[in-house]
Amino acid sequence: MQRLTVDHKTTYRYRRQVKFGEHRLMFRPRDSHDLRLQEAVLKITPHASVRWLHDVFNNSVAVAEFKQPSNILDLESTIVVDRYPFDAPQFPIEPYARTIPFSYPAREIPDLGRTLERHHSDPEMKITDWARRFLNQNNGTTDTEEFLLAVTKAIRSEFQYQTRHEPGVQSPVETLEKGAGTCRDYVLFMMEAVRSVGLAARFVSGYLYDPALDGKPSDVSGAGSTHAWVQVYLPGAGWVEFDPTNGSHSASNLVPIAVAREPDQALPVSGTFDGSPEDFLDMTVSVTVRAVNLSRETA
Repeated sequence: MQRLTVDHKTTYRYRRQVKFGEHRLMFRPRDSHDLRLQEAVLKITPHASVRWLHDVFNNSVAVAEFKQPSNILDLESTIVVDRYPFDAPQFPIEPYARTIPFSYPAREIPDLGRTLERHHSDPEMKITDWARRFLNQNNGTTDTEEFLLAVTKAIRSEFQYQTRHEPGVQSPVETLEKGAGTCRDYVLFMMEAVRSVGLAARFVSGYLYDPALDGKPSDVSGAGSTHAWVQVYLPGAGWVEFDPTNGSHSASNLVPIAVAREPDQALPVSGTFDGSPEDFLDMTVSVTVRAVNLSRETA
């Protein structure tokens, strides 16, 4: 188990005071067997009334409503979580699903729904062909775990990681053609790649702990902002995490906040303001994830 503290601050600045519409915030994780929420504090300036709901994916969403105008909007979240990593030597996949291709049980297909479907155009089958490189062409079956690990590591090694603060996500074909992208571009690409061989996949938004912040060796990419990775549904193992940005899986340094079928359904912040586009000056995002020394804390 690893205890992590996440400080996430988003600031919007405007040329003049503007009125804010409803804002939806995804900062709070769901408590579960692999993540325990110990503390959560949300500060909003200007003052807002906040109500909570669970969305269609059961994510925890804060809905903020404002009454007073302002030329600045500050959203500051602090959470403390205990993260329990996947510690089995292998994924406990059901025997029938240990090789690709396989079929999900009929009773699960309606619930997996569109996580099984391709969502983006690939008329020349470029994504499909890229994914097929990792299939065993000799006997017609491929080890499921080996396939997913190979895809995850190949994205890490073959693509150039970039940072981009502008909203939106590249299409999977665009990411392949550029050979570069952000973590969210990587995730959408991997989702479409594994869906092309019949696997259910969904988008995860959250945070990434970089041990370098605490003076430890690290080659982690994507820290310092929100992070994204993939979950693939494997019968017997459930939703298993894969981080193509870092070529890793089921890592204890990932803090999931929201899951969704598509990236735009898991935005940390979404909302409106009443004004002209020229009123908006800029947005800054700061994310710091640090490990908590439990022995020192309990001493």
